[in-house]
Parts: sequence; C-alpha cells; structure tokens
Amino acid sequence: MIVNTKKTPEGLILIVTDSNIINQKFEEGKKQLDLTSKFYQGEEKSKEEIKELINDAHILHLTGKEAVAFGKELNLVENIITIKDIPHAEVLL
Repeated sequence: MIVNTKKTPEGLILIVTDSNIINQKFEEGKKQLDLTSKFYQGEEKSKEEIKELINDAHILHLTGKEAVAFGKELNLVENIITIKDIPHAEVLL
C-alpha cells in the first residue's frame, strides 16, 4: 500500500491507498476520488510499518479494497463509501 502523511495543527493525517489505484480518478454522480493529487502520493509500506504510523495519527484516510480491509482488520473502520467499486473510509482516531 502507498502511504503519505500530512501534518496539521490538529495532528497527523495518515493516507493509505492501494498501490494499484494510485494516479487514477473515479467518479460516480457527484462523488469523486482523485488519486492523481499529491495528497495520495507516497511510499510503499508494509502492514507492520503502517500499524506503527497509525499510533501517531489523528486522522486515517483509507482508499481501496486492501487499505479499507486492513482498517477493518484493526477494528478502526465503521463507515465506508464506495465510488465506482472503490471503497473509501476516513477515521478520526
């Protein structure tokens, strides 16, 4: 999975996206996932590395089947939206 972080005054945002959907755009009605933006660009990380980063995160952005499934494995995900069969979840930690 591709991981990026953004520091905000409220805390760290951790962005986790499936590798196979990076640099793509998905639209369905008024909903859109634009994974071409720098927000989603980052480095490939293992699940163990991501778990470590979650400990310091304030908000978790998960996009893609693998990323959302990983969040569910950790019992962090409750609400999921789907755009063109791509699941997306945001979690306040």
